[in-house]
Amino acid sequence: MESFSAEEQTTLAPYFTNVDRPVFALVNLPEVVKGALFARYSRSPKSLRRLFLDEFVSGETLAPAPGLDTSRAERLYERVFVEYGDDSVAQLGGVHLACEGASNILTKVLEWGRLMAYLEQSTRYIPYDDRPDGRYRYHVPAELAGTLRERYVATLDRAFDTYREWLPRLRAFFEAKHPRAAEESEGVYRTTIRAKALDTLRGLLPAATTSNVGIYGTGQGYEQMLLRMRAHSLAEVRACAELMLVELRMVIPAFLRRVDVPDRGGVWSAYLAETRAATRAIAKELLAPAAAAGPVETEEVTLTDFDPDGEVKVVAAALYAVSDRSDRALQAIARALSPERRADVLRAYVGARKNRRHRPGRAFERTAYRFDVLADYGAFRDLQRHRLLTLEWQRLTPRHGWAMPEAVDEAGGAADWTRVMDTTAELHDAIAAAGHPEAASYAVPMACRVRFYVDMNAREAMHLIELRTTPQGHPSYRRIGQAMHRLIAEGAGHRAIAAAMTFADHSAVELERLEAERASERRRQRPPRD
Repeated sequence: MESFSAEEQTTLAPYFTNVDRPVFALVNLPEVVKGALFARYSRSPKSLRRLFLDEFVSGETLAPAPGLDTSRAERLYERVFVEYGDDSVAQLGGVHLACEGASNILTKVLEWGRLMAYLEQSTRYIPYDDRPDGRYRYHVPAELAGTLRERYVATLDRAFDTYREWLPRLRAFFEAKHPRAAEESEGVYRTTIRAKALDTLRGLLPAATTSNVGIYGTGQGYEQMLLRMRAHSLAEVRACAELMLVELRMVIPAFLRRVDVPDRGGVWSAYLAETRAATRAIAKELLAPAAAAGPVETEEVTLTDFDPDGEVKVVAAALYAVSDRSDRALQAIARALSPERRADVLRAYVGARKNRRHRPGRAFERTAYRFDVLADYGAFRDLQRHRLLTLEWQRLTPRHGWAMPEAVDEAGGAADWTRVMDTTAELHDAIAAAGHPEAASYAVPMACRVRFYVDMNAREAMHLIELRTTPQGHPSYRRIGQAMHRLIAEGAGHRAIAAAMTFADHSAVELERLEAERASERRRQRPPRD
């Protein structure tokens, strides 16, 4: 280990978790300095702490809290980007960013990137019946003006009024249908009933409903996000991109130099906009004759692509790391095995899973499944946040109809629900006819169906299916996860892979949050550890 003088240790101490061990973390440093340190790391024989002392501490003498030369870090990034063309250095610094008051259309744009982390305000736990500053929480698109804007506001206000009126009614309905058991605590019961009512009514909320999103990402992730957002057709998305760029440049300016440079980021954003417009134009030309016929396929989940030999290949991949045979030889061996013996291999590879977080290794990435899904927008919102898969969606419209929970009908709310669906569909069509088809999606409630595809390998399918079929999950996406599991077993014939998904839950649940709330209460009541 490199040793440091007492004076050097004093200088290093505020910025490193230790000064005498080979593993340490960086603290209290600007993101640009942390990133630049690591960028220099790959081209220097010096240790990281020595680099910090030699190249990033300003002043002729060392002091306990010296000034940091961030300008040198900025210059280093400029050279690495321009001279070396090494974009990977933009992965070395990150930012926590909050985007508040974002519509549910915008949140899906923000959450599109794979290599970032997101946390979004949930319609399951937060009611939207309040009126801060005298108005409901929804976005009014800048594209609308005059009487169309007035109609938009009036229609969405009525949708929120309906939501607000039915929240206490649905709570009372569920309390009558599911009386509290004598042994059930009041807190657990109330929280469960409240979540059930919010889950049931979220379909009334339009896509314009605003949310707060927390994002953590690297400079590279933010750069790609901003390039897409600056090319977007919606004014809300473009305006958010400009606000984000201002704030991000306060933290990691060197990482985002190219975003609005005309011959760099400007060209990239233009390319994205041009290809989207060209694809839309040719699609309109090719698909127009079939459009008049209306939607034909109405299945909620369809398995559209899979590898018939996928299970054989997963077995071969499971054997690969513990053998000395080639991939081709192992596939031949796996193909010659009986289905029972292949299942034996996968049982050994998967092992005794104690919970759904115990997942097998990368052999399950050897095969994939593609599902076409037609589901309500609320369920889509939850599934879209799975990042280690490929997912694309179509524009949200009333075209594919809408869903209504049985409880709404049982409680006597069908007429009010239908009225909201009908009036918002008329508003959508009026906005689209006025030349704003993208902005028209703001008016569409979350109960309306949207078509999207999900393409994922078997390992990610295990994660998604087991997570989204848990009893505490929303009924809409539970049903989708259950259908995917059945299709892997029966449609693809990959029964051993489906059998490995031991935590896929096909049970029927009345109060989805009840067991989860009970578990939370038990954890709260545990005595603190010493």
